[in-house]
Amino acid sequence: MKPSDAKPGQPASELISKRIAELDDWRGETLSRMRQLIKSADPEIVEEWKWAVPVWSHDGIICTGESYKASVKLTFARGASLKDPGQLFNSSLGGGTRRAIDIHEGDKIDVVAFKALIRAAVALNGAGKSRSSKNTRS
Repeated sequence: MKPSDAKPGQPASELISKRIAELDDWRGETLSRMRQLIKSADPEIVEEWKWAVPVWSHDGIICTGESYKASVKLTFARGASLKDPGQLFNSSLGGGTRRAIDIHEGDKIDVVAFKALIRAAVALNGAGKSRSSKNTRS
């Protein structure tokens, strides 16, 4: 889907569904599955469409969902600050802020660890929101 294909005011959920449908192979299935896991990990997650990719947010960006020829990449905006006991992060490990999970055809994802990572990212964003709202009240 090209950025020009997005119509002004079109709901992000529709754009994400359209992207998944366009990926008429394992990448679409994978992105769809990860979307379901993200939404089940945090029912209050907000779906957005930014930079021509799906974005999931809760008190700030949790992760983006990009698709490439050989992978589906979930980039966590504040991943470097998250504990990853399931060792899901396997990409963008050298950066100071982000971390990513590259999923290749046939890869299995530890569902429990992934949902825990989503919840930890939500908690991290919420903690930052609490601090900033306390600072503005001073």
